[in-house]
Amino acid sequence: MTKRKLGNSGLEVSAIGFGCMGLNFSYTHALSTEDSITLIRQAVERGETFFDTAEVYGPYTNEEIVGQALKPVRDQVVIATKFGFNIADGKMAGMNSRPEHIRAVCEASLERLGIEVIDLFYQHRVDPEVPIEDVAGAVKDLIAAGKVKHFGLSEPGAQTVRRAHAVQPVTALQNEYSLWTRGPETNGILQACEELGIGLVAYSPLGKGFLTGAMSKDTKIGENDFRRLLPRFTPEAMERNQALIDLLVGIAREKNATPAQIALAWLLAQKPWIVPIPGTTKLSRLEENLGAAQITLTADDLAKIGAALAQIDIEGDRYPAHLMATTGR
Repeated sequence: MTKRKLGNSGLEVSAIGFGCMGLNFSYTHALSTEDSITLIRQAVERGETFFDTAEVYGPYTNEEIVGQALKPVRDQVVIATKFGFNIADGKMAGMNSRPEHIRAVCEASLERLGIEVIDLFYQHRVDPEVPIEDVAGAVKDLIAAGKVKHFGLSEPGAQTVRRAHAVQPVTALQNEYSLWTRGPETNGILQACEELGIGLVAYSPLGKGFLTGAMSKDTKIGENDFRRLLPRFTPEAMERNQALIDLLVGIAREKNATPAQIALAWLLAQKPWIVPIPGTTKLSRLEENLGAAQITLTADDLAKIGAALAQIDIEGDRYPAHLMATTGR
């Protein structure tokens, strides 16, 4: 597995990371703790060194699984987790990025993960009630105390990134970025990363499963699957967005690859400091995802994809309005 550095920070990770959320949270199909641990260890054996979790996944249980799985190889891997929400009765209960809360979450996450230092600690969403300077200052103190190594932000606005970075250098932004979610190209996020030397960790790089080509308008989404809430996953939107899958299938055929591999290779080709973190519950998909790092898209390939994408109008927002409102702040 090739490695990449997240911006100027020197934090080196596998070119493709592992988004651990879906192992036991948000989708209909959840793995047992034992099977989750096995899959994470299989990822390590295949060269993955970057694992992403958060206290709200579960809540709490995802961090425990990741910590247990990675305990034997702690010194070989980078573990990222997140703060920023209140949790009550086992559910998210509003935002909370007050410094005292950040400190408490850090201590609890360290314990659940069974580690002495968090490699990358993200604010999960920007809290409009707490100045970002206070958030950055709290993480700066945790870094000084040896409890955190690197500071990250998820789905911030570009101006917020600049303000935070002035207090405590930001190592990585975690934003949704993929062939069908290209906001970072136009909302100032990629530009801020380039200027400030920040890495971009792309979550949902396979469009929450849609870009694998395994879904269609006839796909029945399970009762407990959060994609039921998302405008892009209505049957009508999936039918309209099939043009994107057709494009991926055609390119994949030329490259002797799969649609998912082309989607990931496209992201890797955008910037050398972009690291996608697809999630999966299957070893076969894990190996397929990792194979994307071996695929080279030429300038001609990228130009062809760009021209074809320009002819496709993506149907549906990536989140419903109340969740979209928490991004780009």
